[in-house]
Amino acid sequence: MNDPVFLRACRGESVAHVPVWFMRQAGRSLPEYRALRGTGSILEAIGDPVVACEVTLQPVRRYGVDAAILFSDIVVPFHAIGFGVDVVPGRGPVIAEPFKQSTDLERLRDLTELDVQHVTKTIDLVVKELEATNTPLIGFAGAPFTVASYLVEGAPTRDFAVIKSMMHAEPALFQRLVDRLVAITVAFLRVQVAHGARALQLFDSWAGSLTRDEYARFALPATQRVLEGVADLGVPTILFGVGTGELLDLMANAGSTVMGIDWHVDLDEGRRRLGDRAVQGNLDPARCLSGEDLGVQAAREVLSRAGTQSGHVFNLGHGVLPQTDPAVLAAVVRVVHDEGKAGVA
Repeated sequence: MNDPVFLRACRGESVAHVPVWFMRQAGRSLPEYRALRGTGSILEAIGDPVVACEVTLQPVRRYGVDAAILFSDIVVPFHAIGFGVDVVPGRGPVIAEPFKQSTDLERLRDLTELDVQHVTKTIDLVVKELEATNTPLIGFAGAPFTVASYLVEGAPTRDFAVIKSMMHAEPALFQRLVDRLVAITVAFLRVQVAHGARALQLFDSWAGSLTRDEYARFALPATQRVLEGVADLGVPTILFGVGTGELLDLMANAGSTVMGIDWHVDLDEGRRRLGDRAVQGNLDPARCLSGEDLGVQAAREVLSRAGTQSGHVFNLGHGVLPQTDPAVLAAVVRVVHDEGKAGVA
């Protein structure tokens, strides 16, 4: 069976059509998701392989996207090892006892496959369901800096004051924290591939809060080590962050196969900054909130800026917003498949 267009585009090869998937495509914008989930905890849903499999598959069935992404969260491995993580509706990850001192390193033990057997069972189920259509599954994890931000801050933040204070005032402690996160993240990614994930995305969602010097010093080396830790697996890797336009050239040195570009940088400019690198993006999620016609118009703008150079995976510039009408995303998929010309054979 031939490799699917998503994997070929990630490698910069010619494709039959521009592939498309959406970050957060499985989730709150889908009525079938809300009906299945009800009001329970997202961690409970992730912990049930049958539910997590169904949620992963829902957008593939509805939209005909070219890849599925595992229904999970970047804090899952840290919840699994008992660090004390919860995901609070409307707020995000919350840490009962944030990381503050060297003794907290003991709470970040090595991750084993047994810890995340609920995740591997989900992957097994999803991969079996996707075999008939040869649709690849994307596994993922949080990049060390972004995960460290949650563990140190204790909750989502706008100013990153606590994590930045640790970085600069206690660099040795911060480095020891990052070392533990690298090991856990590599283990989590590797087990996902072992069970059938055919690509990996590393979310460095909060890297855009850093200066170029801070990114180069405190984030990039750890991200490089994570990507090096999965390089032998032979699957495409995608690195993505929000507000990272001024960091793209630095992030390109991390070693991912594909660079995700958020909506703050036009795709043609992003490609210019990255050179001969496959890219993913980058429709502003807000452009999908005003009906099908305007959503399709916005998608065509992205396709136009992407040009005809190979190596483009169409996506949003961040995740699907909860209030998005699924019909708009379905229309975007159709226009990308019908009109996208980047690297088309």
